[in-house]
Amino acid sequence: MRGVRVCFSGVTSGPAAMALASMDGDGRLRERAVAAMVARPWPEVMPFLVLRTADWVKPVRDRARAGLAVLLGDGPGAYLPAVLPMVLRLDARVRGGFAVTQVRAALLSSSPEVWRGLFGSGGRRQRRFVFDIAVSQGWLRLPDYVTSAETDPDVGIRVRAAEVACREAVWTRRLDVLRRLARSRRPEVRVVALTGLARVGHDSEVAVHLDDDAPLVRAVARDAARRLGIDAREHYRTAVSAAEPLLGAITGLAESGSAADAPLLRPLLRHPLVKVRAQAVRGLRVLDAPVVGELVPLVRDPSPTVVREATAALRPLAGAVPPGLPWELLADGRVELRRAGYRLLRGRGVDVELRAALLLALDPDPRLAGRGKADVTRLARDAERTSWRRSPRPQLLVTAPQHTELVALAARAATVLGEDTSRKLATWLARTRPGG
Repeated sequence: MRGVRVCFSGVTSGPAAMALASMDGDGRLRERAVAAMVARPWPEVMPFLVLRTADWVKPVRDRARAGLAVLLGDGPGAYLPAVLPMVLRLDARVRGGFAVTQVRAALLSSSPEVWRGLFGSGGRRQRRFVFDIAVSQGWLRLPDYVTSAETDPDVGIRVRAAEVACREAVWTRRLDVLRRLARSRRPEVRVVALTGLARVGHDSEVAVHLDDDAPLVRAVARDAARRLGIDAREHYRTAVSAAEPLLGAITGLAESGSAADAPLLRPLLRHPLVKVRAQAVRGLRVLDAPVVGELVPLVRDPSPTVVREATAALRPLAGAVPPGLPWELLADGRVELRRAGYRLLRGRGVDVELRAALLLALDPDPRLAGRGKADVTRLARDAERTSWRRSPRPQLLVTAPQHTELVALAARAATVLGEDTSRKLATWLARTRPGG
């Protein structure tokens, strides 16, 4: 390795050798490595110097801390990018606070070019750390916060920037800023801006968001509508009856209505748009007003989204679903239908769950097969548990033909399940006595 030389005394003279020596179990060797790092502070060894500031040996720790403090004080722009990621990982460790304090102090004394460079690069934790310091020190101005709220890729920074921007806009009555952020495509930004508009008394501008796609935005809009004397429930009833109902209106009716509003959603189950059908099914589930006869055809809907929503709505009503339907779905050629059939068979007894899980373990789809294997493993493990456990063993109540089918399925799935699970399953089936 180029530039690496390890002396017999333990002192290192190259970055890689310094790093290796700093991880050695001998405290004296680590101390020498730290001294070499400080004497020749290559950026690539700075993370290892940071690690030694939390070393369990006091001389090593003290020497590393002194070196880190001097280096950050003399050249924050050169060493902050190298040490900051490791410092943030060290923060949760015992004795890790010193490095964090030193980095924070170095950032406070750094130039705008340095901290802006750190904010524009690195991972999420680094960017949030720098952003929090910038906010607390007042380094950013209102346009900076607006830009971050609208464009930053990190949701945490977007929310924090929106909060600061909207708070300042409320204090200074900058309605243009609040209105601009209220039109953001980010729901977490819109809700903060609309809250700001409500605080300055512009409830009429907030109430127009009753049909927004975001739940929190709709909640803020309904609160504003209530202060204006607008009946949000009547608004939603009218909106869902339109030729092209908005998705937010459908969900809003489910959030604010009752089972008496279900007839308004049922015609939407046949709507040509997938999103409208799926939202209508979800709305009926929220209103606790699903009808099995209307939802059963939707478990074969061309859209996987509608299939998923219909399955979720039917699960509490599984007893009213035609008995053969879940098994038909489990044998269907479409992956989403097999998944729906399996979900509808859950909770119908140990024998049903075991048979369905064995069939799913043989599924050609890897994710479904993995789910089936995991459930068979769980059932077989529970059946082998000792009797002193609080929860009882699963009882396999099956007829002779059902028992024969389970034994055959277990044999087919043996290679998939693995030796241990197959052995437990075979033991369980062997001691099960079929009934009539």
